[in-house]
Amino acid sequence: MLGVAGTIVAAIIMIAFEIPDLRRKKLKKELWVFSFLMLFAVGLGIAHSLNWPIPNPLDGIRTVLQPFSDFIYGLLK
Repeated sequence: MLGVAGTIVAAIIMIAFEIPDLRRKKLKKELWVFSFLMLFAVGLGIAHSLNWPIPNPLDGIRTVLQPFSDFIYGLLK
């Protein structure tokens, strides 16, 4: 639970520093991107601190590209 609280506190501190500057400069698109990435990062941080399994992105890439690789390897054999 301490890891979850630490992740949330760190996110609040980062938000407190970044959001006012983005609003003052009227950077709406950047604010949306920052918000999305911050939400994603906090979610991953909380999942990591709770020892939940987090999938490896390379496994998904390998699953998608493996048939193409097998096809090319079969042609070159």
